[in-house]
Amino acid sequence: MPMTSPRTVAIVQARMSSTRLPGKVLMPLAGRPVLAHVVERLQQCKTLDEIVIATSDDISDDAIQRWCEDHRIHCFRGNLHDVLDRYFQAAKQFSASAVVRITADCPALDPAIVDEVVQGFHAGDYDFYGLAGEFPDGLDCTVFAFRALERAWREATLPSQREHVGPYIEKQPDLFKNGGLHKFLGLSHLRWTLDEERDYRFLQAVFERLDQPGRPFSAQDVLALLEREPQLQELNQHIIRNEGYLKSLAADRTDHVQP
Repeated sequence: MPMTSPRTVAIVQARMSSTRLPGKVLMPLAGRPVLAHVVERLQQCKTLDEIVIATSDDISDDAIQRWCEDHRIHCFRGNLHDVLDRYFQAAKQFSASAVVRITADCPALDPAIVDEVVQGFHAGDYDFYGLAGEFPDGLDCTVFAFRALERAWREATLPSQREHVGPYIEKQPDLFKNGGLHKFLGLSHLRWTLDEERDYRFLQAVFERLDQPGRPFSAQDVLALLEREPQLQELNQHIIRNEGYLKSLAADRTDHVQP
């Protein structure tokens, strides 16, 4: 696809039909929906040309489209289960040369870290570049070259490769130039994402203490809070990380792709 100039587009995947916590992306958090916090934080980034919410064409996600329309945020609707296709179609529609993958269940993402990842991606002319190593779950940020996303869209067949955007690219370093930003050590046990009710209670506690509209707190602010109040970590301990992806890997073994 011809590009007139490089465009870095953040595509936020969002749906209401989460199995563990339905409707989580529009749940209230410090007086605003979770999705609002994600968008507001991305709007603080200096490296993004566009922000797009990529939801599904299922009727359950009409509420997400209405929220986007009310707040003048770009909304793309696509396949509910084939998230790779949804991302590719959204990236093509918005003429992205670099696609920043963000999930709508990460309201504590750090704009400065997103910018670092995007800068690292462009500096190395990567196909894939993301936050790597032992970082808190909820700071996730990955960038894909459109050319790599297009190839994955054409060639990927396994459930884990279609229900998730990155595996086809990430797992084949012989085909793609991949890299990562290693910024944290020994923090992979921390959960700042929203998958279960326990996560919601944790995030409510964090936002109650740190949220200031227009001034998003940083990852270091959360770490400092947990240093002062370590008992907060107990609110959502012992939850399996990336459980959805693990389920997709199990589906790979049945050689079945969801319709």
